[in-house]
Amino acid sequence: QFLGDSFFTAFIAFILSLIIVKLCLPLLSDIGFNDITFNFSNITLIGILFAGCLITGLLAGSYPALYLSGFTAVKVLKGTFQPGKSANLPRKILVVTQFSFSIALIIGTIVIFQQIQYAKNRPIGYNPNNLLSFSLSADLQKNYDAMKQGLLATGYVDAVTKSSSPMTGIYNEWDNFSWQGKDPNSRPLFAAVMVDYDYDKVSQIKLKEGRFFSKQFSTDSNSLVLNEAAVKLMGLKNPVGNTIKFGDENVTIIGVTQNVIMDNPFKSVMPEVMLLRPYYVYYGLLRFKQGTDIRKVLTAITPVMEKYNPAYPFEYRFTDEEFNKKFESENQVARLSGIFAALAIFISCLGLFGLASFMAERRTKEIGIRKVLGASVSQVWMLLSKDFVVLVLISCGIASPGAFYFLQNWLEKYDYRISIGLFAFVLSAVIAITITVVIISFQAIKAAIANPVKSLRTE
Repeated sequence: QFLGDSFFTAFIAFILSLIIVKLCLPLLSDIGFNDITFNFSNITLIGILFAGCLITGLLAGSYPALYLSGFTAVKVLKGTFQPGKSANLPRKILVVTQFSFSIALIIGTIVIFQQIQYAKNRPIGYNPNNLLSFSLSADLQKNYDAMKQGLLATGYVDAVTKSSSPMTGIYNEWDNFSWQGKDPNSRPLFAAVMVDYDYDKVSQIKLKEGRFFSKQFSTDSNSLVLNEAAVKLMGLKNPVGNTIKFGDENVTIIGVTQNVIMDNPFKSVMPEVMLLRPYYVYYGLLRFKQGTDIRKVLTAITPVMEKYNPAYPFEYRFTDEEFNKKFESENQVARLSGIFAALAIFISCLGLFGLASFMAERRTKEIGIRKVLGASVSQVWMLLSKDFVVLVLISCGIASPGAFYFLQNWLEKYDYRISIGLFAFVLSAVIAITITVVIISFQAIKAAIANPVKSLRTE
């Protein structure tokens, strides 16, 4: 009988779950799952899910079925049966287990969010706003100077340049650089970016010392600009003016920039060299005036681009949007963690509410006697609440070491990462305890304000 009730409940839940999943499928695209489908005609899938339903019904119904059917009927009917204190132990274990998972997921969500924000707040070395990139076709490369003048003449554009890659990617990695004091057995890779004049104006790259390429210096074609990581790798104390070798060619360092994040924002910045060279330059960069309407900017520059590149439509990408895409995977993990944490908390709250109702029901007469003897509502509330707060604190103690271990391993894959502090653990404990107190208070206050005469009239 008990197993039958359990299977029936599980089956009703199974039907409802299929409906909920079908209705929620469109929402999955909002968190990055665009290719998930669910078809009721897939017999194999439905069969697997139904098997899960049967297993769930069996697991959920086995304990109460075996426990309740093992009672001695005579003792139960005479009213002499006492379940004992151990009868509450399985319920408490379930509550602790549920909240342990919930708290672990809350900690995970907080740490993932902190890691994402830590990388987003990292100085990137240039200004990605009001900046767009586009591919340079053969026609645009041939007509580059005329195109540049046409774009500047619109009145919406501050500067135009070209390079071997957009600001959000590294497309060349070279190892043919050597300098005084270099280990002859070492061949470190450098991110190599070929640029044109005005690259510094378009990117608003931040110089630490020296200068950038300028038409006023005819020797700049044999010069280069390094980033901080390259200077550190080379061990140069006063890099500006020093000469290093690029293959068999001697080139002079004219400037040093801050580290520019062009690739993964969670990794260390590669040593980078910028060269004023015409080869591999396939991308245009354009900075439009701050505060202008983007639609007006595009309306003004599109005819210019189409004039000098009639064979292809004008396709462009905003640099800030491209940079934000680098966080898509982590944002997806954060959203999933938040969703699972919310679901786990909701399920834990259901279990906690049920256990609180059961405990309040069992102690109805005790509460009535305490009220007759002068106990206040707050004292009764404390009586019923303290045991559950202890259970949640035990859950925090169980969840915290496991969450720390797995999150620490997850963070190891990032070069640029946070250190896990106490904040996530304290906040998750506060959230769990607050939820517990709110849920328990409903039952505790309900029991505390009940008329003790009703609960004691049968005594």
